[in-house]
Amino acid sequence: MAFEQPLPSSLSPSRLSDFQACPRRYQHASIERLPQPASYASTKGRFVHFVFEQLFLLESNDRTIEKAREFVEPAQVEILTDDVRVDIGLDDALLAKLHRETEAIIARYFEMEDPKAVASEGVELRLGVEVNGAPLFGILDRLDRDPDGSLTIVDYKTGALPNRNYDSNTFANTELYAALCEAKLGERPSTIRLMYVAHGQSIERNVTDVVVKARANAAAGAWTKINRYYEDGDFPATPSSNACRFCSFKDLCRSQGVPVPAH
Repeated sequence: MAFEQPLPSSLSPSRLSDFQACPRRYQHASIERLPQPASYASTKGRFVHFVFEQLFLLESNDRTIEKAREFVEPAQVEILTDDVRVDIGLDDALLAKLHRETEAIIARYFEMEDPKAVASEGVELRLGVEVNGAPLFGILDRLDRDPDGSLTIVDYKTGALPNRNYDSNTFANTELYAALCEAKLGERPSTIRLMYVAHGQSIERNVTDVVVKARANAAAGAWTKINRYYEDGDFPATPSSNACRFCSFKDLCRSQGVPVPAH
């Protein structure tokens, strides 16, 4: 079939992850733009990110825990839209839970680092650049300038900590951000820090030339396939337990005869 919708003009790390998990998911989410209901977990993530974004837009000396708490009410206005409230079934009890968990995250964050001491080069930094022929786009939570002059990509995580044997996929998106930084800013970050703010722990990885090139090449290869599938009018479904478990399109795929695994 031919698609009525245009091919997206760029590829983000999250959409790349969609494609790598299942090309059909990319089709539904990025080309057909079928609605994907919000979840409580995704809403909490956006809520907390909003608070930290506003905190780091302040002058360094103003980044206090009291100021962070002041951004909770604006986050409620910005993030909890009517559609989101319906999607997650927001009631007084769930709203109270969101406020409790956000307060706990704010408190843990201030135990992890002193935001007054952070020298940030960008907050919610939007980077778009062509890498190896692929138009890539990403939004970095933070890009910090460390005391030694090097750059660190900081990514907030509100979900569970990875297990002790976490694999390379844990850093996949942020390693692609490193390729974006190098291509757009002419400087490669030296470190990636994932801040699991709900648990008060961070994990870090050094950025290497080999990994950055591998992530960039993988994105370019995926973009080539995306264009081919688009021209063919068909993005194949590749069902698996991992790919289908949290996918919003399971019922649609089943109706189309895709053998979606039962959970």
